[in-house]
Amino acid sequence: MKAVVLYDSNYGNTKTIAETISGALNGMAAKAVPVASFNAQELHAGDLLVVGSPINGWRPTARITEALSVLGADQLRGVKAAAFDTRLHIFIHGDAAKKISKSLQEHGAEIIAPPQAFYVQKSEGPLDVGEGAKASQWADSLLKELAD
Repeated sequence: MKAVVLYDSNYGNTKTIAETISGALNGMAAKAVPVASFNAQELHAGDLLVVGSPINGWRPTARITEALSVLGADQLRGVKAAAFDTRLHIFIHGDAAKKISKSLQEHGAEIIAPPQAFYVQKSEGPLDVGEGAKASQWADSLLKELAD
């Protein structure tokens, strides 16, 4: 079993969270993969796919949306999955992680955790204080879900 943390990042904040999650998935052959290098053929039943994107126009980036849209209807069957986004603290911000999670499920993945948000201070960042620790804790919760 392996884990792929697929991400797109505009200013490096989502990349930082993806790398933190990947590093915290102890005991799994985990790697953070930029969307341009993603190969869905490498995923097999039992693997974990975590997908992250900054919120871009109230949704995931076009690159993440495109990478998920080309998957076959059952291409992720048997794959465990979770989604996250990076966002500002504003009243109306969209929910990229929820949209990603829905897309993963539509392609056959089993969603093992609710979508997770990580916050940035400004559009370009940096991440809010404590978001790295929060990402590690979230990765731990994913491991616990996989063990159940």
